[in-house]
Amino acid sequence: MSCTDTIAAYGLRSIGIGERLLPKSDISVCEQVVLIGSGVIWNLYFAILAVILGFFFATALAMARSSNYLLVRKPADFFVFLFRGSPLFIQFFFAYELFSLLPRAGVDIPLGFDTITLQTSALTKAWLGALIVLFLNTSAYSAEIFYGALKAVPKGDIEAADAFGMSGFTKFRKVTWPTLLRLAWPSYTNEAIFLFHATALVFFSGFPAWRQKGDALYYASYFAEKTFNPFIPYPIAAAYFILFTLIIILLFGAINSHLNRHINPANRTKIKYKPQLIR
Repeated sequence: MSCTDTIAAYGLRSIGIGERLLPKSDISVCEQVVLIGSGVIWNLYFAILAVILGFFFATALAMARSSNYLLVRKPADFFVFLFRGSPLFIQFFFAYELFSLLPRAGVDIPLGFDTITLQTSALTKAWLGALIVLFLNTSAYSAEIFYGALKAVPKGDIEAADAFGMSGFTKFRKVTWPTLLRLAWPSYTNEAIFLFHATALVFFSGFPAWRQKGDALYYASYFAEKTFNPFIPYPIAAAYFILFTLIIILLFGAINSHLNRHINPANRTKIKYKPQLIR
């Protein structure tokens, strides 16, 4: 099988398109590159959805933490402390065990006039259960970043908005929110990169792959076991992560430039990647 045929057969295998059986003998480097690259689709799925959904939830958490109402502030503080204070790996296993306790047929929710059934079987699958954990985890870390940026918004900007007679929401939308994003974006870029790297932990969590079509480490582990040579598949997986990390840096860097477009280029905050060795 040529490399072109391999791409056609295995390029989208991780999402159920293409050959069903994996190569078991005479495994070529092309097959490893293609299949591991196919698995990266799941890593991108976890990272993109968790970052997008977590961005909005983190914003709400940051606003709740700055609230003067105790019943609003304390639950947000506890949520952030809980997910920042415990390792992500333990969160995966705890969530899987918790989801496993739910009835497979679903949970009935009485509404008075009717009863709806909330399906729970998908929660023990990686595509949903692991995504929920990553979403909650990155929301907590991002909320801390946004909260710090919110506190750093210059008081002069707020006073100027008040002087112009802006209402609460208008002031937030036109003054507080853009300044918050500008201040938080370099640190938030590092959080997005780390979250993408953290998707590799899904393979080691209790969540099973969807129909045995797993992520990049699923295929890398398979090839390392079949070829008895881990020095080819794992560096290939690492190369994919490095490649998409560079893409994230470029994408978030472009957004950072847009957020700082009104500032002199010499005074703009530049994005610097600072890897976290311990979460």
